[in-house]
Amino acid sequence: MASSPPWMPSDGGSDDKRHAPATLRNRDAIAAVLAEWLPATGTVLEVASGSGEHIVHFAATFPALDWQPSDPDPAGLVSIAAWCVEAGLANIAPPLPLDASAGDWPIEHADAILCINMVHISPWAATLGLLSGTARLLAGDAPLILYGPYIEPDVPTADSNLAFDASLRARDPAWGLREVDDVKAVAAAAGLTFAERRAMPANNLMLLFRRT
Repeated sequence: MASSPPWMPSDGGSDDKRHAPATLRNRDAIAAVLAEWLPATGTVLEVASGSGEHIVHFAATFPALDWQPSDPDPAGLVSIAAWCVEAGLANIAPPLPLDASAGDWPIEHADAILCINMVHISPWAATLGLLSGTARLLAGDAPLILYGPYIEPDVPTADSNLAFDASLRARDPAWGLREVDDVKAVAAAAGLTFAERRAMPANNLMLLFRRT
């Protein structure tokens, strides 16, 4: 299946609100899995909220949860805030400037962490920071949920994902699709247990980890 050009952190026009076309295509499929994996109540931290469109949709879909958006990109934070103001939902907090690779995050606790399409569009250090930060914030059996394209052992990688990987690495050699086994290994070292893999449309995966 052909992949549309991905939204990148540097994209966007003069308007405050950015638009990621993939959001409209994948948000309902993601929400269906979130309904199974998220807690009934509590705070969900979204790491790398991008345009802000996902978190507005999920906050409307799951009104019993409090949603905390974040992003390292100042223009991204402006876009997130613009979408949130337009939505007018009481269960979305103001976006936080959060760099996943940083040792200190501007939040001390969350009941779940969600990260969509960051792992492949960032240096590996961001994934390492995401997993170690998750281990610091989450308690008990709380979930970390990842969404995006990955490379799996003994599973053929779709041609569209191979082309996407090549385009990412051409744009920045530090970017690219990651091996699921590499993510699992780092997660385990951080104290996170891999719980489930869910195949998603357009050759993506949702991966569930839990704090042990």
